[in-house]
Amino acid sequence: MATPNRKAGRRIRVLLPLPLEGAYDYRLPLELAAGPGSFVEVPLGGRVSLGVVWDDEENPEPIAESRLREVIAVKPAPAMHANLRRLVDWVAAYTLSPPGAVLRMAMSSPSALEEPAAASGWRRVEGAEARITPDRGKALEALGGHILPGTEIARAAGVSMGVVRGMASVGLIEPALMPRAAAFPRPIPDFAPPDLRDEQQIAANALREAVITRRFGVTLLEGVTGSGKTEVYLDAVAQCLREGRQALVLLPEIALSTQWLSRFERRFGAPPALWHSELSSRTRRVTWRAVAEGDAPVLVGARSALFLPFPDLGLIIVDEEHETAFKQEDGVIYHARDMAVVRARLEAATCVLVSATPSLETVTNAQAGRYAHVTLPNRHHGAALPTVEALDLRQYPPERGRFLAPLLIQAITETLARGEQAMLFLNRRGYAPLTLCRTCGHRLQCPNCTAWLVEHRAQRRLQCHHCGHTEPTPLACVECGTEHSLVPIGPGVERIQEEISELFPEARRLVMASDTIPGPAAAAEAARRIEDREVDLIIGTQIVAKGWHFPHLTLVGVVDADLGLAGGDLRAGERTMQLLHQVAGRAGREGSTPGKVLLQTFSPEHPVMMALVADDMPGFLKAEAAQRAPGHWPPFGRLAALIVSSEDARAAERAARDLGLAAPTGAGIQVLGPAPAPLALLRGRHRHRLLLKAERGIRVQPILADWLARAQIRREVRVQVDVDPVGFV
Repeated sequence: MATPNRKAGRRIRVLLPLPLEGAYDYRLPLELAAGPGSFVEVPLGGRVSLGVVWDDEENPEPIAESRLREVIAVKPAPAMHANLRRLVDWVAAYTLSPPGAVLRMAMSSPSALEEPAAASGWRRVEGAEARITPDRGKALEALGGHILPGTEIARAAGVSMGVVRGMASVGLIEPALMPRAAAFPRPIPDFAPPDLRDEQQIAANALREAVITRRFGVTLLEGVTGSGKTEVYLDAVAQCLREGRQALVLLPEIALSTQWLSRFERRFGAPPALWHSELSSRTRRVTWRAVAEGDAPVLVGARSALFLPFPDLGLIIVDEEHETAFKQEDGVIYHARDMAVVRARLEAATCVLVSATPSLETVTNAQAGRYAHVTLPNRHHGAALPTVEALDLRQYPPERGRFLAPLLIQAITETLARGEQAMLFLNRRGYAPLTLCRTCGHRLQCPNCTAWLVEHRAQRRLQCHHCGHTEPTPLACVECGTEHSLVPIGPGVERIQEEISELFPEARRLVMASDTIPGPAAAAEAARRIEDREVDLIIGTQIVAKGWHFPHLTLVGVVDADLGLAGGDLRAGERTMQLLHQVAGRAGREGSTPGKVLLQTFSPEHPVMMALVADDMPGFLKAEAAQRAPGHWPPFGRLAALIVSSEDARAAERAARDLGLAAPTGAGIQVLGPAPAPLALLRGRHRHRLLLKAERGIRVQPILADWLARAQIRREVRVQVDVDPVGFV
């Protein structure tokens, strides 16, 4: 509703953080000042909504002046920078998402748009005529020329709060607003510079020069596990700080990166700002505002940090760039690694992609000259890479009822006898991935998903790891009613822990999985226990592959090395290679003790196993490229997926069929499907997939937009677009 007595103003466009197709027209009253990027309150229907004044553009259907509603207020916050607005538009166009849905990710802390409340304190009144007692003298000396809270004055002077109140009553001190303290201490670029070896120094020099140029560029920093990549790119962060610009470091699991954060603080004398889902709303508000005002020189975060309002971003680091955790699969579907490159281009910033096992996409870009490429082929402190052996389970099977082969058990025995630590890796949470009835064969399945329920024996529950559904473990089969007939099939980490407790009852064990390491505090405590040698044997899922440094860990055993190779996923081999290579890299990271890795496998002749044993990641990627290039599979072609879903199975099937009939045709493009998705039921929705495959030079977005426009999709059906999919569930 327009406010009375306001003068008419100019027309502006406001983008709202809602899944709407574009900006809306509003009138800005003359008494309000707002330009592109300003945050404003506007009426929307019967409520008030926050939005951003978007760049001037013509509305294809202009609203009559008489129908324009007025902006209610302009928020007291720094305007959204033009580069971030361009990123929002770019991501929306690339992913075929409503711009408002992308804007919502950039407005992730609405409360930060309010002016922070200033704290009050006391200051000295010059020339005040009042009796100065000894206690008052101490308090005035402690206060000096500053503005301080009363409690701090009393503490520093060693007097009671009654003395401070008495000084106020006689006019010796008066209330005053305290200056806002910096939200985050400034990291010092040269606080504790590392002693880099020659190859590290060459790589660091290249990254420093890239930052100094203040021009867009992408560099792949590739180095074997334990080669000191972090020290090298932190040197680039230091240079960014010297340049007076902000730096962003993206990590795949920021909530678990306690060792990384400790390393950063030792290097710069101060911690970085953090951004991840575990933060409190207050911390998010303070951090968002500090970033927007340039008071957060370095921020470390998960993929969502890419949309924070940096006013002068000079460096973006994407650590473990190959990790699929950088792909957001819900809402706006995007890959943070790729969007980091886009944001760096918009900011005229340097982007560094870091990995010991870079993705084929990134390697191909480096080989084509689109990215610079620096390498660290050797481990730090003279440590050798671990030896990797494939343990053929056909030849050396585990004993009946067990999952660890005798040769792996022997290696663990010898490792523990030397006082060293061992790790067992199995990328399966819980006790068993499947529970069935031995009487009737019934398998316990999630009611909401095409997935088996995973037994978590310690909690006496069954859980779906896709939708989160849980239920108590039944005493009798729900199908035939037979009691005590349910048996676990296959191992999870809990079952391996049970086997280890029987084989090594004296060994101190620790399970590292998302169930047992839920956040930063638990991760820090786990790391401390391992570093302090309070743990002999670690049993973990993929959490243990992400950047940990445990000096006394010398043996890694992979319980099921074939696990990721099942199914027809395009990237199954590449992902398995990356994961197992990273896990293997946890062994023998100190120079004094060599590391050993044993891969339990039924397929030692598989290219992934052979490449791991031979330590030939380049050869593996070359073979992968040779397989994908002829068929124009990524990175030599383009993919885009349409995921059709509905709570009504027939509606989903009908919509997928109609999309298939309307599929585009033409030179260089091909549509595969429709077909039921591998997870045909997910969170109660029935799902079908179609896949558009195109040659590399073809832009898929216009084809997808035309395709969707021609198809008649009913309201109860949802169609998600995934450009450049990394998974096919």
